[in-house]
Amino acid sequence: LARSDFLRGLGTDTEERLVEHLLDPSRYNKLIRPATNGSELVTVQLMVSLAQLISVHEREQIMTTNVWLTQVRLEWEDYRLTWNPEEFDDMKKVRLPSKHIWLPDVVLYNNADGMYEVSFYSNAVVSYDGSIFWLPPAIYKSACKIEVKHFPFDQQNCTMKFRSWTYDRTEIDLVLKSEVASLDDFTPSGEWDIIALPGRRNENPNDSTYVDITYDFIIRRKPLFYTINLIIPCILITSLAILVFYLPSDCGEKMTLCISVLLALTVFLLLISKIVPPTSLDVPLVGKYLMFTMVLVTFSIVTSVCVLNVHHRSPTTHTMPPWVKVVFLEKLPTLLFLKQPRQSCARQQLRQKRQSQERALSSFFLKGGARSCTCYANPLSQAATEQEACCCGLEEAIDGVRFIADHMKSEDNDQSVSLARGIGRETRTYAPRPWRIAWGGRGGSLEAVPNLLELGFSAESGGLQLPEFRSQNAL
Repeated sequence: LARSDFLRGLGTDTEERLVEHLLDPSRYNKLIRPATNGSELVTVQLMVSLAQLISVHEREQIMTTNVWLTQVRLEWEDYRLTWNPEEFDDMKKVRLPSKHIWLPDVVLYNNADGMYEVSFYSNAVVSYDGSIFWLPPAIYKSACKIEVKHFPFDQQNCTMKFRSWTYDRTEIDLVLKSEVASLDDFTPSGEWDIIALPGRRNENPNDSTYVDITYDFIIRRKPLFYTINLIIPCILITSLAILVFYLPSDCGEKMTLCISVLLALTVFLLLISKIVPPTSLDVPLVGKYLMFTMVLVTFSIVTSVCVLNVHHRSPTTHTMPPWVKVVFLEKLPTLLFLKQPRQSCARQQLRQKRQSQERALSSFFLKGGARSCTCYANPLSQAATEQEACCCGLEEAIDGVRFIADHMKSEDNDQSVSLARGIGRETRTYAPRPWRIAWGGRGGSLEAVPNLLELGFSAESGGLQLPEFRSQNAL
């Protein structure tokens, strides 16, 4: 135990002597670039290790990441940070505070919050030959151009550009250590999938002093959340608009259903506008679908108003033109397989009315004839009987005229109802076709979504096959 304490103390003393030797102000200045002369290049190898994709704010177009910057300074001999291991108990590495040594001011150029540097200055590992290894963690907020065309089945390409802030290529040569970023310590995200993290070294042919290291973060959104909470409710509400044409005109909830569907679609459209960035370059795929559906729902409201207006017309206020009768009451019902049972019912009622009147008249004349035979001797009685018979005939004529008028009025009402029913059947027959066209267009648009088959989508099925359900029904 005493020997181990002695060796530990000896090692501590050795490390202390080495640190004091390396950071002696008389031989080391952290403000000076580690080069023996002004023309010597300091080669800095850089590699990004992604630890976590924190968030992608679509509206502000900002990507927040937790990365580790692996910066290795090689291929130079810093006479100020070299030592002979034999003089320091064969110690070949030492850890020095990064703020006490020279650092290449490599910063994130396309940051979005003004934090160019790393968030924590960790210690740097210095080897006896002068090579330095520094792995600082950082939380960056980088600007990212969001493509909203295929939302929520979109794939984004966010870049992170690293470059020295004050040194150019004649002083520092940035070298890409690895062609792809490291994912060894990556924590998976619940919203995005990492597709690829390629890196590249960029040079400007017009400027020989320019060099930077750029990493492309190719990420794909996981659409399950938006499918369950946005797309499926939107499609179900849209399907309710078709049921409007199956409601009878006497139902008072016909217009209420139309307006409720329109308001629900408006709410979904406002929800999408709160998510995607306010750009005029493109319209999201879901936004196009909602807009087209809102147009169709508005058309259904207009047709419902026309049907209700025709249905509730009366013959005292409106006269039906002859061409309307020919088109909507004779030609169109045949094409739409409509029957008009009201005409046969009206004729049956008229026939029954006439038969009852004939029976009443025959019974009356039989009674009147017997009375007249017994009273012919009295002229006054005969005159009274003739007057009574005349009054009865006039009353029957008035009843007949009234019946004819009522029948004509009811026939006009039946024609208005038949006209409204014909218009409703026509809209019910042809109105669902634009919905099918919209759905087919949506499936065609989905074919343009990158890597759509990996998401479980196909234009033939018309929807998303969820991994949990594997449903074959089209959304």
